[in-house]
Amino acid sequence: MLTSLQVTNFAIVEHLDIEWHQGMTTITGETGAGKSIAIDALSLCLGERAEASMVREGADRAQVSAVFDIQNLPAAQHFISEHELGDSSECIIRRVVSANGRSKAYINGVMVPAGQLKSLGSLLISIHGQHAHQQLNKAGYQLSVVDSFAGHVDLVNDVKTAYNALQSLEKEKATLSQSLQQAAAEKQLLEYQVAELDEFSLEHGEFEEIEQQHKLLSNANSLLEGTQKELQIIYQQDNYNAYSMVQSSANQIAELASLDKKLAPIADLLFEAGISLEEAARELSHYQDSIEMDPAQLSELDDRIARALDLARKHDISPEAIPDLHAELKQSLANIEQSDERLAALESEIAEAKAHYVTVATRLSQSRKVAADELSKQVTESLVMLSMENAKFAIVVEQQEITSSKGLDSIDFQVAANTGQRLQPLVKVASGGELSRISLAIEVIIADKMTTPTLIFDEVDVGISGPTASAVGKLLRQLGNSTQVICVTHLPQVASSGHNQFFVSKSDDGTHTHTHMSVLDNSGRIDEIARLLGGTNISEITRTNASELLSQYH
Repeated sequence: MLTSLQVTNFAIVEHLDIEWHQGMTTITGETGAGKSIAIDALSLCLGERAEASMVREGADRAQVSAVFDIQNLPAAQHFISEHELGDSSECIIRRVVSANGRSKAYINGVMVPAGQLKSLGSLLISIHGQHAHQQLNKAGYQLSVVDSFAGHVDLVNDVKTAYNALQSLEKEKATLSQSLQQAAAEKQLLEYQVAELDEFSLEHGEFEEIEQQHKLLSNANSLLEGTQKELQIIYQQDNYNAYSMVQSSANQIAELASLDKKLAPIADLLFEAGISLEEAARELSHYQDSIEMDPAQLSELDDRIARALDLARKHDISPEAIPDLHAELKQSLANIEQSDERLAALESEIAEAKAHYVTVATRLSQSRKVAADELSKQVTESLVMLSMENAKFAIVVEQQEITSSKGLDSIDFQVAANTGQRLQPLVKVASGGELSRISLAIEVIIADKMTTPTLIFDEVDVGISGPTASAVGKLLRQLGNSTQVICVTHLPQVASSGHNQFFVSKSDDGTHTHTHMSVLDNSGRIDEIARLLGGTNISEITRTNASELLSQYH
């Protein structure tokens, strides 16, 4: 719960230091004194947008600090622990706004984004403004009221998750369908190109190999004739060949080596040269035997090379790159075919996802109907207390065919304000005062369901008076018995129902306007409630009435 609030140089407030207590605290004051100033400051502290106009005239910055006791609030403790913002049972939130509109936010002394203040603030305080009744006619607000009352967070999350999954699949299908439409013409071309290359079936390195084979076959005669000529010179000529000449020289030098041993190595070299010539002649003979004269194969190679060159020109690549192109085109075609298969699979997945969505959305609808019936009953009972004795309130929940992340339901708040009238939508039959009372009844009922330890009602009693005002005070006090309630009001019946009361006043020193907020003792409360009853002229009668109002609760 909120335990203290410090405000410095905020709007027309120079300084406020307020201690807060459990139960219901009412805030009253003269018109224009700034009764809601503490609530506005607290809203800033909890992450509302900062503006330069919030800084008091002449000051360089505004500062708001709020202290909360969170020892009985596990959700807030978990948030602080999760974000490494301390681990104590006390939480201190501070917001500083400079004169240029820039702001800084702190949780337990650690600077944080304003968004974190909002997230934590939603666990600490729920603020209900004076214009809440204006939201009653909006379908989205009505749906949120039913869901808040039902408290079926898991069902709401299940529906949202199922809807997002369905949307994701449908988006994938739409994207894939569009892509396949664009690829339809491309697919026909790819099928033709891949079939053509499949038929030709050129392997990696094959073109280089057939070029070499073609070169050998087309030059077989030249190779045979040339090697034969050299074989004759080296070894086969009867009268004159290289081998016989080297052998003769080797024999001659070997004879001379008997006269001079220095010639022996030379003779050995010549004998070795002869052996080499003999081996070369043998290899040339083997090579000649391997030369093929195959005109048919040469013709096939001619055709394959020509076909490769033709395909290369068609695709504007080199013949050597044909296998890579073939692989790329096959992969592109496979991707399109896989997309076709994926599209077919998506149809089944979407059907399953939609069925799952309908299942969880139906569970949510059933829960909403149960909650709507109970809430209708409680609001009708509360309206009797709020001087709408013959009113009947009902919440109609109907399933629609249109899917959304919030389910299939349309919610319609209906009311029959008087006996004999049929239920009709609020927007058609409820007056402003009736809307205010219905809204207040709902706010109090919903607030009792919420886990936030502090509830703030900022002039939610606008448009009511007399016995109705007394009933409102009793409702809020009853709520304050179980949680901390802060209520800004102008009604004496509501003000007197509080466990505690603050008075807001305004003064002017000729240079600046000052707002003050002070806690009232019993005597001060009697004076203030008397002022609310009778205006500026407080008589003994109004004081007596004020005392009687207070005595109902104290």
